[in-house]
Amino acid sequence: MPTPSLNPSHLKRFSDKVVVVTGAASGIGEATARRFSDEGAKVLLADRNVANLVRVLDSLPVERTAARETDVSVQAQVKGMIEFAIERFGKIDVLVNDAGIHAAGDVTEVTPDDWQRVMATNVDGVFFGAREAVPHLQKSGGTIVNVASVSGLGGDWGMSAYNTSKGAVVNLTRVLAMDLAAKGVRVNAVCPTFTHTAMTADMEDDAALMQKFAERIPLGRGAQAVEIAAAIAFLASPDAGFITGVNLPVDGGLTASNGQPAQ
Repeated sequence: MPTPSLNPSHLKRFSDKVVVVTGAASGIGEATARRFSDEGAKVLLADRNVANLVRVLDSLPVERTAARETDVSVQAQVKGMIEFAIERFGKIDVLVNDAGIHAAGDVTEVTPDDWQRVMATNVDGVFFGAREAVPHLQKSGGTIVNVASVSGLGGDWGMSAYNTSKGAVVNLTRVLAMDLAAKGVRVNAVCPTFTHTAMTADMEDDAALMQKFAERIPLGRGAQAVEIAAAIAFLASPDAGFITGVNLPVDGGLTASNGQPAQ
């Protein structure tokens, strides 16, 4: 099934907005940064992969784009990222917490170091981002969009660390939405299914596995990063002004199923 063409050139919902995107050097984060930039935003790209960060930076409008090397598992670096955004652009309207990593294995196979590393990036990074950005988002009436996963809505075999981390992001999104609503800050998350990115490239080499995904996903394919970015942009936009606390599956219908096989 072909991927739909997404061309937001007619939309300028973020022309006066400042957007901070973590994990912006590749995959969903890069696609998200490009989507916001296409819609007129000033964008701060944050990632720990400097080479890819520079590549993305050099491809976007110089007057509306900045970059900051950031390891979101380190609170001081996240604080510096937010301070840099304020120094460069004067405010923050949107924070997208996309940075994430993966470690495979069940509870007997994942090492304690890998477990801590996944939690530090995938969970602590979201907490640090929200904590540092909220005072500025409160001033702008801004919003947070977290990148969770369908793996945070249900279990997978052999993904104990990743599933736990994304489950934490799902519930942290709900709690943040409740706590921050009175401050005028909306918080939502997207929950993608399998998405074609560098992070999943090794899986794409397994034709049998890809066929299984195609059979399980009603739309018959995995997502493209631009499709996840489109959902993120919607949740951050005024069109979603009365939506908060939602963990939105962007999954081609995967979670619509109760798990029984097709008849």
